[in-house]
Amino acid sequence: MMGLRLILGSASPRRAELLGQLGIAADAITPADIDETPAKLEMPRDYVARMSREKLAALPARDDAVTLCADTTVTMGRRIMGKPENAAEAASFLYAMSGRRHRVITAISVGRGADSWHRVVESVVKFKVLSDAEVNAYIASGEWAGKAGGYAIQGRAAAFIPWISGSFSAIVGLPLSETAALLHTAGYRAADTIIANGE
Repeated sequence: MMGLRLILGSASPRRAELLGQLGIAADAITPADIDETPAKLEMPRDYVARMSREKLAALPARDDAVTLCADTTVTMGRRIMGKPENAAEAASFLYAMSGRRHRVITAISVGRGADSWHRVVESVVKFKVLSDAEVNAYIASGEWAGKAGGYAIQGRAAAFIPWISGSFSAIVGLPLSETAALLHTAGYRAADTIIANGE
């Protein structure tokens, strides 16, 4: 197990940065190219879990490497708020979440050879009531682009969020505690010292 490499199946710089918080650097970054369209009537938790699993399945399974894939979405009730297609949709997401709570769901999948391990982590985020000026300024910043729900909690949108329940790193895009545990289970030795005192 000493020579296992880590492949990050995501182009998200935020996930690479989060791994860095654990002292882990991926040996390769290989984003999976899949259809991310939700199925009709698919529940948000089921959708995120499926996306994570399909990303992992789309990448080569290797005995000499551990592959990590993840997917994050924002949801209110049954509504899935993925990455907005344009500024207007991003603004509509922000107005929908204004003064309310929503859930952020992140699924992670880790694979090595024929084996795979999966976790889904849910967190709750509360937005303060947003003014038109706040929404317009945020949209103008461009930070919404490529972000589930049209916002980044680790960026300017932090000013909108007085309260969360759950995992901050999962809201950003990768739940670090669960990720370290799955990498350890898969035999990735760089994760050993991180969780050695926790087991």
